[in-house]
Amino acid sequence: MSVHSSSVIAPGARVPGSCTVGPFCAIGPEVVLGEECTLISHVVLDGRTRIGVRNTFYPFCSIGVPPQDLKYKGEPTECEIGDGNVIRECVTVSRGTVGGGGITRIGSNCLLMAYAHVGHDSRIGSDCILANSATLAGHVIIEDYVTLGAFCPVHQHCVIGAHAFIGGGTIVTQDVLPFSLTSARRENKAFGINKIGLQRKGFSPERLERLQKAFRVLLTSKMNTAQALEQLRGMEGEDVALLVRFIERSQRGVIK
Repeated sequence: MSVHSSSVIAPGARVPGSCTVGPFCAIGPEVVLGEECTLISHVVLDGRTRIGVRNTFYPFCSIGVPPQDLKYKGEPTECEIGDGNVIRECVTVSRGTVGGGGITRIGSNCLLMAYAHVGHDSRIGSDCILANSATLAGHVIIEDYVTLGAFCPVHQHCVIGAHAFIGGGTIVTQDVLPFSLTSARRENKAFGINKIGLQRKGFSPERLERLQKAFRVLLTSKMNTAQALEQLRGMEGEDVALLVRFIERSQRGVIK
């Protein structure tokens, strides 16, 4: 194992020999690291934190630290991170709280850019990007393949649907539709499908056309949401069905 002499690994921590721990890092006693992880320097890993393989942590990030919640009294809650993630400078990820399920979870192959914050009990899927200073309050759910732009605050208990793209500076206070483009430049509203992102993920022209028709019903018709849902239920395609299910289970309402 390559561990710089200035770093501190507490007794009880599990750090495989394939990992690299650079200068001035601190790893707590309940941390479990997977193979081939790299801590570049000044990284703090704390709490009951389980981390998968081939993750890279840049300087001054703090992972698994206590939640920023005044109700938290030191209960043994957790943080879980998958494989192949890149955690850039000064990112903070809080562990869970008892009232929120006890765990904060991040999937695999995500990029968390500098100064992003993942609040307690949040869940991030795989293949997501949180740009610089994107901030998640507690209990936020982000599904797979989401891009959250720079300086985007997300209100607690919001859900961001799969394949959504949220432009920089957008304030998210309701659920974000899957497959959608949402932007502060459009008064914090959804204005269509994330066509370029979906094409990059291999969506066929037929799938894109069905989604475009569905979004026209939702966003540009004169129907209210209940009326639009009735029409969407009669349309073909699993993507449209996923969109309908997302809206039906929304607790905060959706941005449209």
